[in-house]
Amino acid sequence: MIKTVLIDDEIDSNRILQTLLETYCPQVAVIGTADGVETAADLIRESKPDLVFMDIEMKHGNAFDLLNQLQPVNFHLIFVTAFDNHAVRAFRYNALDYLLKPVNIRELCAAVDKLSGKMTENGLLERVRCMIENIRSIDPADRKIAVPTLNGLLFVAVRDIVRLESKGSYTYIYLQDRNQILATGGIKDFEDLLPESLFFRIHQSHIINLNKIKSYQKGRGGFVTMEDDSFIEVAIRRRDGFMQRLLK
Repeated sequence: MIKTVLIDDEIDSNRILQTLLETYCPQVAVIGTADGVETAADLIRESKPDLVFMDIEMKHGNAFDLLNQLQPVNFHLIFVTAFDNHAVRAFRYNALDYLLKPVNIRELCAAVDKLSGKMTENGLLERVRCMIENIRSIDPADRKIAVPTLNGLLFVAVRDIVRLESKGSYTYIYLQDRNQILATGGIKDFEDLLPESLFFRIHQSHIINLNKIKSYQKGRGGFVTMEDDSFIEVAIRRRDGFMQRLLK
């Protein structure tokens, strides 16, 4: 059985989620519920759960405040939230598991089924901190993303990314300070993740930050020079969409 704790300052939300788990996830045993940071911290220390479902905001603090009291974290964490698409992107930015309210039964079962034992810390606290900052941030450029690398996760400010280049199943991310990161994910993953208002895929192998363009040179599709002095071809089939974005 997966020992599970539910944390939400809305009592009805805890009750509904517990009913869904008991009905559709027989491998889960709900061993307690809490509605705030202090009560949740005590409950988790005492019960040592395998899995915690948690809202972001709760009585007397938020998820970061709670997790900060529980270092190291040795349970799997799934957020359950009523936030909007802005928050969903924040979860994805920071590689965090989440469910949206009202909880979809199929998504709930899938989230439970994919658990593979206990979760190690692996930068969880930093991911949660960045997630909350991202939710509160209005400007997409102020947000951070968790970039998976061969050695773990790196947290990168969106505004510092100049461009991305595909290398098979890997992606090179080039930064404002001329450093580069080899990310263990395909460029399509980042295309789906990064804000469309700032980034554009000008070629099958290249995504650029529109705010980091130094110049555009006409040609079949054209070429852009970026702030890191890279010279990148614009694919012909992407030229019209690119020009529309430039002229906005």
